[in-house]
This record gives sequence, C-alpha cells and structure tokens, in this order.
Amino acid sequence: MSTEKPETVYLDHNATTPLHPAVKQEMTEAMELFGNPSSMHGFGREARANVEHARKTVASFIGADSANLMFTGSGSEANNTVLSIFSCSGDSCSTGSGRTGEKGETNNRKTIITTRIEHPCVLETSRCLAGQGTPVKYLDVDRYGKINMDQLSELLTDDVGLVSIMMANNEIGTLQDISEAARLVHEHGALLHTDAVQAVGKIPVDVDDLGVDFLSMSAHKIYGPKGVGALYVRPGTPFCPFVRGGHQEQGRRAGTENTLGILGMARAVQMRSEEMEDELHRIRALREQLVRGIESSIDDVVFNGHPEDYIPHTVNVSFPGAEGESILLYLDMAGIAVSTGSACASGSLDPSHVLLATGTDAERAHGSIRISMGRDTTEEQIGYLLEVLPPVIRKIRGMSTAYIGGNTYAQTG
Repeated sequence: MSTEKPETVYLDHNATTPLHPAVKQEMTEAMELFGNPSSMHGFGREARANVEHARKTVASFIGADSANLMFTGSGSEANNTVLSIFSCSGDSCSTGSGRTGEKGETNNRKTIITTRIEHPCVLETSRCLAGQGTPVKYLDVDRYGKINMDQLSELLTDDVGLVSIMMANNEIGTLQDISEAARLVHEHGALLHTDAVQAVGKIPVDVDDLGVDFLSMSAHKIYGPKGVGALYVRPGTPFCPFVRGGHQEQGRRAGTENTLGILGMARAVQMRSEEMEDELHRIRALREQLVRGIESSIDDVVFNGHPEDYIPHTVNVSFPGAEGESILLYLDMAGIAVSTGSACASGSLDPSHVLLATGTDAERAHGSIRISMGRDTTEEQIGYLLEVLPPVIRKIRGMSTAYIGGNTYAQTG
C-alpha cells in the first residue's frame, strides 16, 4: 500500500529548523521595539528590560543564573569565543587567561584538548590557534563516536587550560558523558567547554548537573531565528572578549544587542520547555519506525553512531555502493530533504571527518546520509521516505560498477 505523497518532507533539522509559529508572532510584535538597549531614555530602557527578561528565560532553561549568560551572534561565535580565551595574552582582560588556582593565582595554561569529531567551527579554530603557537591535543573516538576517558586522563597534563567536547554530535547523534569528563578535567585544574548546540532543546540540559564551565547554544536549532546564540560562563571562570569595542553583555561582547533575535530565542526556549518532553517520546517512536523500515527494505546498510547513547532525532546511515550526494539529490526530487553531514561542511567533496574518525572507510563514508527529525515530523512523512528510499538505493547501486552483490569495490582512474 503506497503512502500519499506529502507536499514536502523536511528531515534536515540538525542543519536548521523552521521558526515556531509562536516565535514568529513574538518577533512580529517585537519589531516596534527599536530602542538601543544601551540608551538611557525610555525607548532604550524598554528594550533593555525585554532583553534582560529574555536572558532570564534562556538561562533558566539550562539551569543557569541570568548573570552568567551572554548572547552571541551564533553557536559558532560562542565556540570561537571560548577557544580564543586561550590565545589571549590577558594584558587587557580583567581576568586574564588560564584557570585560577586555589590560592588565587592565575596559571598560565595554554594547551587546548578537543575531539576529532567536533563541529568545523571548533576544529578550524583549533587549527588556526595551533598555527599561531597554541598547543592543541586531539581525543580519538571509538567506532560509535565515543571518547575514551582514559585517553582524556592521559592528555590532561599541567599545561592544559581548556577541554572542549561536543555534547551531542551533529552528524551521528552520539552523546558524550560530559559530567564524567568535567570531573576529570577539574581534577587536573583545567576548564571544560561543551558545544551543546545539538543537545539543548532536544534533551534536558543543566549546567550544574553537567559541571561545565562554558556551554554554547544556538537559537535556529530550536525553532528560533538565525543569527543569535548564547554562551554560558560559570562564575569566576577566566574570560577574554572575542568581540571588543563596547560594554554590552557585561563587557563580554561588544555590539548593540540583537533585540529582535534575542526575544525570538527566548520565545523558542519557552516553547521548548513546554513541548520538548512530549516531542522526545514521539521522536523515539519515529526513529524506531525509520530504523526498522530501512533494515527491512534495504540490504547491506550500516547505522552510524552509538546504539544507546544518542540524540533520537538523528539517524545517520551508510549505503555501500551508493553515493550520499546522489541519494540526497534523488530524494530532493521526490520532495524529501536530508543531508550528507554538517551543513557547515556542505560543498566539500571530502568524506565526513566524523565518520572517518570512527574508523569508517572513505567509501562507506561517501555513501552516508543524515536524517534529522523535528517537531513537525510525522509517521506519514517517515512512511513516505521509506517508500521512496529503497528504489533510490537500488537504482544508484544498479548504476555503480563498483557494487556487485553486496560487495563494494574500489574504483580506479
């Protein structure tokens, strides 16, 4: 029995999400709020009051105090801000760089540890800092995308100032044990940052439970507007501004606040607090429908990511003998939007750095797609994908001279 074709099926929520209707309404009404939040007159005070109310809303969603949350232009900026602290000389910063010791002195810890499966904004910034003389060490992951805590302990030498570990991977959905990592990092006197962009709003996140010193999040991953994110900074944590030239955000980020975006983000967070729990149960059921449907209708498939510790919204699957880009294009022609990996790495013909880090060979990595579900995903949409996908894979494999009877052979030339 065929499934009625929906007009469109959007299954790329890890790249971005559509605005929540309540967010659209909030931002439409807020368009009249044009005052500069730094101005002392009534227009400015009204804008400031709204920004600070939004700050409380966003901070409380992750169990933080509003004084410890700063707004940024994106999750990528938040991540860059944290990493840049350890390239700062500290001469023009009130807190300097490095972790404050028990006696109050500031240790000169410049080495950064991160993982090989971070978002490009972390990896590229780390490479840039390394080129400028900042020592960077990299954590390996196992075939499921999990870091090894023993390796983390080994890398935590006395010169390490910061460890940056993504909470939920944007490509394969694997969740790291951030609270255990924080315990180890703090035992060695360093700071822990987590990129929680793909976790906040999908699963409960509390900064005190995690024990993190920095946490990054983004509005457009949770049905809010693009161009606004937030960074949590634990009280007493050393900090060096990434964007300078003004007193905004308690002197931590210069530039007139994006009032409209900030209010939209707060409304998105409010809606997440109301909808997230029920949505999580529904998405788990949709994931089971999707995984079982693929397994029963397509031969020779490999699901990537951890089998237990994962964000249920993300399914990454490899189809040996079929190029991921070809799969994406055929699905797009059928009105279905998926991804071959991170949206920030689109345009690159290189295989996913995340999959390669898990030990996946380049051929299988090239034959992978990411299906990421959201609040509007339905059983009917998943059913339609399961109707369209099998013949697409058969067609692509049938055109491949490198795929015969379930075996993939390397092509030359």
